[in-house]
Amino acid sequence: MSEDRLILACKQGKLWARKEVYDQYAPAMMALCRRYISDAEDAKDVLQEGFLKIYTEIGQYSGKGSFGGWIRRIFVNTSLDYIRRKNRLKEKELLIDFETGSDDDTPHLKDITAEELMQCIGELPDTFRTIFNLYAVEGYSHREIATMLQIKESTSRSFFFRARLLLQKKVIQLCDDIQIMGRKDAIR
Repeated sequence: MSEDRLILACKQGKLWARKEVYDQYAPAMMALCRRYISDAEDAKDVLQEGFLKIYTEIGQYSGKGSFGGWIRRIFVNTSLDYIRRKNRLKEKELLIDFETGSDDDTPHLKDITAEELMQCIGELPDTFRTIFNLYAVEGYSHREIATMLQIKESTSRSFFFRARLLLQKKVIQLCDDIQIMGRKDAIR
């Protein structure tokens, strides 16, 4: 079935089309939600809210740009709205002073799986994780992030820097654990 036909059927409120959109995009959008929201149940709520927005706002999709990109943008914004509602973007959470490791600490990154790296990212404080995802994963500029989160651009840069430092520490610790205890015992 063509994407245009699927979009038209969704705009007409056809349940089979909505199910098809859900089946096609839910796994990727759940992964996106989990990058922003550490709690699995909260991420499921955001997933549901995001699809409700898609179904109610599909008439606003103009056909410019990819349909998947439009959906992704809705889920990023829905995740950010959720975080704002939960007051998780408080600066006090972010003003933790992290010590940096020495430059000699070179982790053996080849020993870390993508799943383990995503787990390390998921363990970042909510705001660090949000800014890290927006900048490093989604590709937004610090200016765009500042606008979305209603913070200063310099604050976005600072939080990203701190998130990177904390993530480096987590990755180095994981690599050390893998070297010392072996793969099976190191995974939390």
